[in-house]
Amino acid sequence: MTPSTRPGPLLVITGIVFILLGLLLAGGGVWLLTLQGSWYYIIAGIGMAMTGVLVARGRPAAFNFLAVLLLATLLWSIYEVKFDWWQLLPRLDIWFAAGVWLLLPFVHRRLAPAAHSRRGKGALMGAVVLTAGVGLLSLFQDYYTLHGNVPEENMTAQPQGDIAPGVAHNDWAQYGRSGYGDRYSPAAQITPANAGKLEQAWVFHTGDFKGPNDPFEIANEVTPLKVNGMLYLCTPHSIVIALDPDTGKEIWRHDPKINRDAKTYQHMICRGVAYWDVNAGRAKDDPAPEAAGMECPRRIFAPTMDATLIAVNADTGEACKSFGENGVIGLYHGMGMKKRGFLMPTSPPAVSQKMVVMAASVTDNDSTDEPSGVIRGYDPVTGKLVWNWDAANPEETAPIADGKTYTNNSPNSWGVSSVDEKLGMVYIPMGNETPDTWGGNRNPNGEKYNSAIVALDLATGKLRWVYQTVHHDIWDMDIGGQPTLVDIDTPKGRVPSVVATTKRGDIYVIDRRDGSLVVPAPEKPVPTANVAPGDRVSPTQPFSELTFLPKKNISETDMWGTTPFDQLACRIIFRQHRYEGPFTPQTVASGKIEGAIISPGPLGIFEWGGATVDPVRQLLIVNPDYMGFLERLVPRAQATAPGGTGTEMGLQPQTGTPFAVEIKPFLSPLGFPCQAPPWGYVAAVDLRTMKKVWMHKNGTTMDSAPVPIPLPLGVPSLGGMSTTGGGVAFLSSTLDYYIRGYDVRNGKVVWKARLPAGGQATPMSYISDKTGRQYVVVMAGGHGSLGTKMGDSLVAFALPEKK
Repeated sequence: MTPSTRPGPLLVITGIVFILLGLLLAGGGVWLLTLQGSWYYIIAGIGMAMTGVLVARGRPAAFNFLAVLLLATLLWSIYEVKFDWWQLLPRLDIWFAAGVWLLLPFVHRRLAPAAHSRRGKGALMGAVVLTAGVGLLSLFQDYYTLHGNVPEENMTAQPQGDIAPGVAHNDWAQYGRSGYGDRYSPAAQITPANAGKLEQAWVFHTGDFKGPNDPFEIANEVTPLKVNGMLYLCTPHSIVIALDPDTGKEIWRHDPKINRDAKTYQHMICRGVAYWDVNAGRAKDDPAPEAAGMECPRRIFAPTMDATLIAVNADTGEACKSFGENGVIGLYHGMGMKKRGFLMPTSPPAVSQKMVVMAASVTDNDSTDEPSGVIRGYDPVTGKLVWNWDAANPEETAPIADGKTYTNNSPNSWGVSSVDEKLGMVYIPMGNETPDTWGGNRNPNGEKYNSAIVALDLATGKLRWVYQTVHHDIWDMDIGGQPTLVDIDTPKGRVPSVVATTKRGDIYVIDRRDGSLVVPAPEKPVPTANVAPGDRVSPTQPFSELTFLPKKNISETDMWGTTPFDQLACRIIFRQHRYEGPFTPQTVASGKIEGAIISPGPLGIFEWGGATVDPVRQLLIVNPDYMGFLERLVPRAQATAPGGTGTEMGLQPQTGTPFAVEIKPFLSPLGFPCQAPPWGYVAAVDLRTMKKVWMHKNGTTMDSAPVPIPLPLGVPSLGGMSTTGGGVAFLSSTLDYYIRGYDVRNGKVVWKARLPAGGQATPMSYISDKTGRQYVVVMAGGHGSLGTKMGDSLVAFALPEKK
């Protein structure tokens, strides 16, 4: 080689970069191959390294090598993922960029000045153009959207019967608007045609922010109530506030001054409060006899994070001193374990005219010695305990005697229950007996109630029926969403039903009268081999025919990333973990196996937000998520870190079992999800046919990616949806800070507005008693565990006022 043809610094540096990229890829490819993964990365790495050598030596053959590598990668990528743009991108971006770089004039003139190299440049140019063409074609392919329109007969249906018992047309009187929990407002001013004109009407700041000693998971998940001419809400530190519904101005504030020794708390959350009126359902001229001279004839019942239930005068904010002890019931009463912070009522009680039904969460995965998950019924006037239902001792519902205790660590309910006063039942979404991931020593009496819908008699607490959605749940697939009560039109007539969404993605539709299935859920075999020592699994699980569980299990080809390198890392992680589908047994690290992939993960396909149901149009609308987690059981002797403080992630101690557990999201080393997008959707089901009508990916990476670019990938949402008589549904809880309105007919976004912080809550809607104006209100306060921006803003939107 003469000095005049010797490669310059630019080619040498380019060649070295190519060589390093190739060696890195080939090295990772060897690792992946030892795990029985794809051969591609070794071959591609060698090809890239050889291209780098040729470039560094100034050889025009580099064009041909890179052209072959790019074309081969293109064919391999299409074979794996077809023409899916967001899956093709990480497979091709580096090699495409390398091809473009070599073709830049100031590079290719140094590499190939001679005329005989034109063929090589032409080959690379063809490969680049073909790759770009495939990329352009893939932009117009959509493998994930279900397009459809709700049938006209649904859209024009008229109400039949009382669709929201005990709730005035203008109000939102309970967490799910009524005891039915459908999150449906009949308000119809806002329609798909005018929703684009919605504007901010007012904003209220609670002033309640995360303190220096608060747990990591502090969140504003509240859904306000609108009733009694006021708007009622609670804050993470259990402060109850009443506002003017038209202006957002504060009317009163009640601070129970909870103990904030937060080192013992796993969460700091209040999802909502409950309202009770002694005269509900009565004519104004026919008040209840006991109302004469009653203190607090209208009450707000609110949970507090230090395990009390408080009663507050809904008119004034003063404590109802005749309720319990000066307006307070201590929920540690009757508990054998009373350590502060381990009993956490994060959700409001279920309230009927004659009963307040209270449940509470316990600290997940800390130990086998935790407070009981007992469900209790209290007199709404006096606070007297009327009954208690302990899942580990289900027959003894008479109020517990002094000196006796409930069963420690029995299954609990941490979500919101629903009430049918006509049938005299309360429908309770059950969690698990903690710990969640190893169940070898669970209470045998309570086992049938884990991850189940339990119907109790409102008056006595006696069990009326139970339906279990997961047998011996060791995956944390408990039921967090409020069951929705709706009368469904079926071929056999209108059936009073309860609709229960679950973390595992199945939706169970049950006759709420007797617990029989409306939608079949046959038992199917699930993996049973290599269960953790001392534990067991059920050989079958019930699979509802109404489901959002993906049709196929995830595979190595579903691994994602921003480049071939982090995608390769995700493939390695996938191969290092055991995965046999949604019921892969929890696994102890051994040999090349580092634990299990739990997908759906503990955040679930459906979480505490549940579903919204339009009972008139017979529509169920949901926001499913798809994010897997990595979990490994850690033998007790190796579990040196304390864990279990302030979050449900990381190492959790599970004291009292042979294993701690490490739980973390299934992410690449760069922090991106390893599973390919979309990760979040909105969808609708026609309840008359139980068929999906439409399903669209939802949300962008605007606020969750390192660079604030709104890529429309479809992102997870933690919080529920609501819908309205005007045919617009609302969701605010995506990882980007927007509230959106959707046309319920087809799922199209008809409006969105920027929120000042994360909106991980469920929006609600009501009509002003004074002006007749319809409002949509949402809490934008963020969520500590999701990493969304924290705040204290309750934001109201409405159509412009008529002048």
